[in-house]
Amino acid sequence: MSTLPITDAFTVYLSDERHFSPYTARCYGADLRQFIEFLTTKFGIEVRPDAEKAALDRLNQARGSGRPTPQTDPTRCTTLTEIIATATSDTIRMFLANLGEQSYSAATMARKIATLRSFYKWAERRGVSATNPMTSIRTPRQGKRLPKAITIEQIERLLSAPGDSDVLGRRDRAMLETLYSTGIRVSELVGLNNADLDLPGEALHVRGKGKKERIVPLGSHALAAIQRYLEMLRADVRFGAQARENAPAKPLFVNKHGGRLSSRSVRRKLDKYLKYAGLDATISPHTLRHSFATHLLDNGADLRSVQELLGHQSLSTTQVYTHLTTQRLQQAYDKSHPRAQAS
Repeated sequence: MSTLPITDAFTVYLSDERHFSPYTARCYGADLRQFIEFLTTKFGIEVRPDAEKAALDRLNQARGSGRPTPQTDPTRCTTLTEIIATATSDTIRMFLANLGEQSYSAATMARKIATLRSFYKWAERRGVSATNPMTSIRTPRQGKRLPKAITIEQIERLLSAPGDSDVLGRRDRAMLETLYSTGIRVSELVGLNNADLDLPGEALHVRGKGKKERIVPLGSHALAAIQRYLEMLRADVRFGAQARENAPAKPLFVNKHGGRLSSRSVRRKLDKYLKYAGLDATISPHTLRHSFATHLLDNGADLRSVQELLGHQSLSTTQVYTHLTTQRLQQAYDKSHPRAQAS
C-alpha cells in the first residue's frame, strides 16, 4: 500500500518541523499506511494518485480562502483523502476494533493511537480536517513496564569483550564504553563528529531528539578508549585520508570504509560481543542507556541531573528509573534485614 499526498505531507512535517528521527517518522508512516489500508477495504475506494492529489489541493484551497473544510458524508466520498479529512470518532473506533481483532498488545495499540492523534492534530491545525476525531478517543491503559538494566559485573564482561589489537576492535570498545559512560542513544552515538569530542573538557557535544543539544561528561575509561582508537585509526594506512584526518565534520566512529556507521551496525557489533561474553542476547544498545541511569541513581545521583544527562524533556520520563532503584533497595532489605520477612 502506497502513501497518500496528505500522509506524505504529514511525514515531511514530522521530519522538517518536528525534527523526528527517520526511524520515528517511518513508524508513524507505517501506522498511517495501516489506517489507509483499513479505509480502502471499508469504503471500497481504489487509490488513484491524481485524484488523491486533486482532493488535497481542494482542501488546501478551502483553507487558503478561509472557507471551512466541508463536512462530507464518507459514503459519498470519491477519494481516501476526503474520507480521512472527514473521519469521525466512529471511523476511528472501527479501525481500532479491527486492530483489536488482530491481538495487538496494549503498547502497540497506544502507539497507533498516538500516531493518529498527532496526525489529526496537524490536519485540524492546517485546516485540512474540519474536526479532530481523536478528541474523544482514549488511550488504553498499559501495565507499567520497567526498563531493563544489567549489572555492573555484566557491563564489565561486555566492555572487555572487544579486542585491542586492531582499529575496529578498539573502535568497538570505545563505542561500548561511550554508550555506558554517557547514556546517549545509539542514534546520537553514530551522529557524533570529530568536532563533538572535547578532550580537554572530557565531554561530548550531543545532538538529541528534536535537534536539542546537550553536553555530557565522559568517564576516564571511555575517554582512554576513544583516544586509543583514534590514535590507531589515524596511523592506519588502510583507511582513507578523510577518515584518518581530524576534520570537524567527519564521523567520530567510522565503519571499515571510513564512512559513518549506522545504528543497525552498532546493534550487530553488540550482538557479536554479547555472544562472545556469554550474555543475554536480548540486551540492546538501549539497555546500556537504562543501565547508565539505574547505576547513577543506585549510587546517589539526583533525578534532575540524570534527566539532563539523558536528554529527557520531562522529569516523569526519568522517574521510571526510580522504580528500578526502589525495587533493588527492597530486594536488598528483604535479603539482609533480620525482621524483613515473616518467620
